[in-house]
Amino acid sequence: MSVSVTTADVSPATTETRRPSPAVLIAVLSTVGVVVSLMQTLVIPIIPSLPALLNTSASNASWVITATLLAGAVATPISGKLGDMYGKRLVLVVNLGFMIVGSVICASFSTLLPEIVGRSLQGAAVGAIPLGISIMRDELPPEKVGGAMAVMSATLGVGGAIGMPFAAVIAQNTDWHMLFWTSAGLGIACAVLVFVFVPESPVRTPSKFDFGGAVGLSIALLTLLIAISKGADWGWASTSIIALFVASLLTFLGWGYYELRQSAPLVDLRVSARPRVLFTNMASVAVGFALYGMSLTFPQLLMAPEATGYGFGLSMVVAGLAMAPTGLVMMLLSPVSARLSAAKGPKVTLALGSAVIAVGYLCAVVMMDSVWQIVLSAVIVAGGVGLAYAAMPALIMGAVPITETAAANGLNSLMRSIGTSTSAAVMSVVLAHMTIQLGGHALPSREGFHTAFFIAMAGAVAAIALTACIPMRKAQD
Repeated sequence: MSVSVTTADVSPATTETRRPSPAVLIAVLSTVGVVVSLMQTLVIPIIPSLPALLNTSASNASWVITATLLAGAVATPISGKLGDMYGKRLVLVVNLGFMIVGSVICASFSTLLPEIVGRSLQGAAVGAIPLGISIMRDELPPEKVGGAMAVMSATLGVGGAIGMPFAAVIAQNTDWHMLFWTSAGLGIACAVLVFVFVPESPVRTPSKFDFGGAVGLSIALLTLLIAISKGADWGWASTSIIALFVASLLTFLGWGYYELRQSAPLVDLRVSARPRVLFTNMASVAVGFALYGMSLTFPQLLMAPEATGYGFGLSMVVAGLAMAPTGLVMMLLSPVSARLSAAKGPKVTLALGSAVIAVGYLCAVVMMDSVWQIVLSAVIVAGGVGLAYAAMPALIMGAVPITETAAANGLNSLMRSIGTSTSAAVMSVVLAHMTIQLGGHALPSREGFHTAFFIAMAGAVAAIALTACIPMRKAQD
């Protein structure tokens, strides 16, 4: 039984006679990666004010964040498959179009439903990152591919890291709608750059789009991520949450059964089940889990009142600026990761990055006495994330045929999203239940932060163990 389409039209594109220099292509696609990643943290500075701004409850307002996460998780593998079928640049521009439209909707309204719709469209743009990685593999000379993919992969962390100070400065000095007008402008600029400088890849996988697989995966992911995202609010033992988890499990099983019987599946599960792909994706979940521990806990610790005895009382803008070096470290270590992967292999780089993440969280546990110690711990964690994220595409690309690169990278990005989503739920529960009372408000306790750091460290250790299971023999297609 055939389970994947391997026929590809790799003849030169007749409409593209000019190719940009590798440096221009890398710069454009990396810029796109940073901008779409920034959407994940765009509204963090206004989270406390969202209920009043949207005239709704805090629980309902949280969907402005959750919607982006859910849409990104669903859209990423679908975008990858469509890119393999119809052209990666075309689908990349469409993703940016969703982001632009979503930004305009959010900027034009002040009520809950339009904001959720707009934020969902913004989240769909996250599929641009695996598409960018696949374009680089198609278009760049072999000696440039490793470093370029490493930089592009790291933009997922970089955009999130710089997003908070960027958004905080705008939100503090202008009307909150300006956040979305700014993101719309950035989206337009990126779309123009892609249209002008990025050629359409000649690599195609002609087939019919697997609508049944897309619907099944969407339902399975939505039920899973809604349960993860809302478990703390609704109660982990509540009937609703249990029903969502059961529905997700049954849908995933049915979806897998269906996909294995398709001639052109949305996700080729036989390729995805290859040990190299499978364990890389599992390690991606663990690294994504560990990454979000930094994004959620360190800013809260920096902004906690000094009266707690362990907080530093920084404003959102100052805390964001203190965390900004993490994004720079991720980007700077991307080419280092590529060189290390070329010399020692991407498996070694992924394991080393995961170990550095664990060391960073250990530093956070033992060094909580000053701002510079927290920033240093965050930078160490970010350095590990930069090494690990940049190694993942090389592992995936070496295990799948060129006709499936966008879909495979999309699945890998999805695994990271599941890791960050799970981390958000777990860390939120820990910090919400291990608290102290100060001025009539419940604040995360020192022990709560320590527990969160240890849990994130456990995620990094799990990533090391999973990486050790990755076989490095050349994959057989």
